[in-house]
Order: sequence, then structure tokens, then C-alpha cells
Amino acid sequence: MPRRDIDRLQAEIDELFSEVWRGPRYAGPRQGFRPSVDSFHTAEPHALTVVVELPGIDPASIRLVVGERTLVVAGERRRPKVEGCVYQQMEIAYGPFSRRIQLPEDVDPAGAEARYEHGVVTITLPVTDRGPARGRHAIAVVLG
Repeated sequence: MPRRDIDRLQAEIDELFSEVWRGPRYAGPRQGFRPSVDSFHTAEPHALTVVVELPGIDPASIRLVVGERTLVVAGERRRPKVEGCVYQQMEIAYGPFSRRIQLPEDVDPAGAEARYEHGVVTITLPVTDRGPARGRHAIAVVLG
């Protein structure tokens, strides 16, 4: 069998499985909202930064807690109430969420900052050499 036929067959198989796993437009109750997270380290300033996509979430309802090498981002994205509506399509995930992000270094919770802008919260955690933070420390979210 020529290589291009094998490639075409592979593409058809991939498309078939993609359709099978895609599911219907309305799949009933979902597992809830799971925000996407990026994290990175900078040398100047020496800090860890965590970026979390939180579209449609009231920034006042976001809970950020840092503990020993762990950051927890939690809250809930609520479905808007619309009187008399009948959904034709439901693809947006809603519900409570909690993401636990492992931090590769010890951080200073007292110097932590969190900014919410355009549906994204950016948390900056200064790295410390004093050892891990004791207990749990809340971080306030500021509108950016």
C-alpha cells in the first residue's frame, strides 16, 4: 500500500474517533468547570507566577490559599439565570472548581499579589530562602 494511502487511512481513522468522543451538543450534567493554568518562574524579580483563566467569574468569589509549596485556586462559575429560556445548545461548563498547583520552590505568602483582569487572574508569589510557609495564607484578589 503506498504511503499516501496509509496517511489518508490514518486521517480517516483519527476523524472517526474524534467524532465518537466529541459527544452530543448537550451531554447532561457536566463534571463542572476546570480552569486552565499556566505557571512560570522569573529570576528578576525572583518569583513564581501562576496565571489562571477564570472567564465569567466574579473576582470577589475567587479564593486563593497558599500553603507549604501549594497554591489552591477555588470558586464557582454560576450559570446565568434566564427566565423562560429553553436551551438549544449547552457547551459552557459551570459549577464549583478547585485547582491545586504544586509550587517548585518555597514562597513568601506575605508578599503574594493577585490581579484579576479580562477574565484572567495572575498570582505572583515571591520565592524565599527562609523555608516553607507554615499554615495556610489567603491572598486577596485585586481588580487589575
